[in-house]
Amino acid sequence: MVEMHLLSVNVDFSYNPIYALGVVTTFDRFMEGYQPEKDKESIFNALVTAVEDEPQHYRQDAQRLEALAKDFRFDDLAGWLSQTNHSNKDTELQSQLSAIAGDSKFKYNRLFAIGLFSLLESSNPESVKDEKKLNDALKAIAGGLNISDDKLIKDLELYRSNLDKMAQALVVMADLVAADRKKREERAQSSSTQDSQTATPSSTDEE
Repeated sequence: MVEMHLLSVNVDFSYNPIYALGVVTTFDRFMEGYQPEKDKESIFNALVTAVEDEPQHYRQDAQRLEALAKDFRFDDLAGWLSQTNHSNKDTELQSQLSAIAGDSKFKYNRLFAIGLFSLLESSNPESVKDEKKLNDALKAIAGGLNISDDKLIKDLELYRSNLDKMAQALVVMADLVAADRKKREERAQSSSTQDSQTATPSSTDEE
């Protein structure tokens, strides 16, 4: 939210669907496991509304780009994003990519970087696991869009590292919850057994 607010008041920043995809992806990934589940959407709505934007606009753009990416082979998508080839599959995004490449004042940000990564991941989840292939694609995209490839790669390394930490934390939390549940069940069973024994009269009492 802090980064979104700082960007919203920066004169060089302008909304684009890749940024929106980055916002949506970041929120959804880092809110995995949040309880109660039903509150997540209202939190997202509040987050976007706080910077005076429309939550549904972000969701729609993110869904459109994810669906679009799945229609591309990984290399073809990387080529399109790097401006080395063109596509008529989404003329609006094509013109926005061209505008970004030609704008010397384009405000690069981490959420935009995550949006680019999410596009590549949607195209082929296995390809982004290949470090060399991913980094080659990111360098080409950065070159084509006239943004720093070093910053792009470092920002995404941090993002992916944080995702790994979150995944590990969720596993630990799940184990703790399961262990706590098992202890409660064992205590309940022990208590039930003791109550049963107390309620059953001994043979001496019957005599």
